[in-house]
Amino acid sequence: MAERTPSQAGEPAIVVQRAYDLALWLVRKTEKFPRSFRFSVGERVVARALDVLESLAAAAYSSDKRALLDQANRGVNSLRFLLRLSFDLKLLGSDSQEFTASKLEEIGRMIGGWRKAAQRTER
Repeated sequence: MAERTPSQAGEPAIVVQRAYDLALWLVRKTEKFPRSFRFSVGERVVARALDVLESLAAAAYSSDKRALLDQANRGVNSLRFLLRLSFDLKLLGSDSQEFTASKLEEIGRMIGGWRKAAQRTER
């Protein structure tokens, strides 16, 4: 089956943009982590955010979205724990924690909705 662009498939490309915005924010934020955490926790946070972004971007152009959306969803859950650890280690302030929690909640909901829509079109 030929691969489709997001506009052809009618997929909510906005979730890819939201993931991009969060990844960009996290890259800038983790650069300010103390050196002792920047190359351990900071790198993992950024890597996981980029993994989520890559999975969503790939899903936007794939005809088989389910596995990629599941992968992105697992990445979002993993990112939640890494950010919670960052907060507990005082690497992020409460404002940052609230911001990331709301963004991850939004992205997670959008992934769930996209997955349900993809399932309906598979039938």
